[in-house]
Amino acid sequence: MAAIGTATSLGAITYAFDVRPEVAEQIESMGAEFVYLDFEEQSEDGAATGGYASPSSPEFREKQLAKFRELAPEVDIVITTALIPGRDAPKLWLADMVSAMKPGSVVVDLAAERGGNCELTTPDQKIISDNDVIVIGYTDFPSRMSAQSSTLYATNIRHMMADLTPDKDGQIFHNMEDDVIRGATVTHAGAVTFPPPAPKVQAIAAKSKEKVKEQTPEEIRAAEIAAFKQTTKHQVGLLAIGGLLLLAVGAYAPASFMQHFIVFVLSVFVGFQVIWNVSHSLHTPLMAVTNAISSIIILGAILQIGSPNVLVIVLSAVSVFFAGINIFGGFLVTRRMLAMFQKS
Repeated sequence: MAAIGTATSLGAITYAFDVRPEVAEQIESMGAEFVYLDFEEQSEDGAATGGYASPSSPEFREKQLAKFRELAPEVDIVITTALIPGRDAPKLWLADMVSAMKPGSVVVDLAAERGGNCELTTPDQKIISDNDVIVIGYTDFPSRMSAQSSTLYATNIRHMMADLTPDKDGQIFHNMEDDVIRGATVTHAGAVTFPPPAPKVQAIAAKSKEKVKEQTPEEIRAAEIAAFKQTTKHQVGLLAIGGLLLLAVGAYAPASFMQHFIVFVLSVFVGFQVIWNVSHSLHTPLMAVTNAISSIIILGAILQIGSPNVLVIVLSAVSVFFAGINIFGGFLVTRRMLAMFQKS
């Protein structure tokens, strides 16, 4: 998960695979894409063994390898972690997959201590394949990354203490219903509680299985039509209410006011539709446009400050104040965003 988070934060297109379907939600929450197999066993096996992967059938393995062969030419970095308690590491990244990777690609085999998931892995060594792919099979990563290992261990201990003291008052509450606390408990209330039961992951697996099911084109089309009809109803209702309000105002307001009021209402509606439909990733360049609009507002407000009407002067001053906040705030936000792409 740490590798996924780092890769996605650097802008990489990240794929991840696991035989336990409950992991899919965690992977997608980190911004990566979960690799699904067109095989029913992926939703049934692997989740019933206390969180560890279980041995898979030959049919499932063939589907798995076929998917990895499909992905091999696209990926630049492969990190393998598959281990089964009491068994040698399964071979998941074969020699032909390494041959299909681009020169300069890297395979980091974290299961090297049990033989490795990559067919070319040599424990405690870094080798280079015939097509210049680097295969790293070190078994002493914790000692090579002492700072990161200490940080991860300290983080785990901190979260454990937070679970044991939910009220943050220093008083330990030993919740045996919590899978983490229950799994770390050897004795409790004078009784031996080791080994702990398997975590309750079956319900999660079932939920993930439902999530894997994709909608048919007909179902997608029906959902789009239903959403369109619902949106249309809301829009028609809003337009009807807006028309009635305009009629009510027009019945008593002078013609000159109605002309400016209609322009104002249309401007608000168009502006709202434009801003609402802009992608969040484009909000920063949009600041330049809003700053230009705010500048026009300030110029118009300044021209009205000399009006003999006190109400117009007050409204003009308020317009200048809020438009100024928008302009200066827009410049500050744009500056911060641009600083993210500048080298220090």
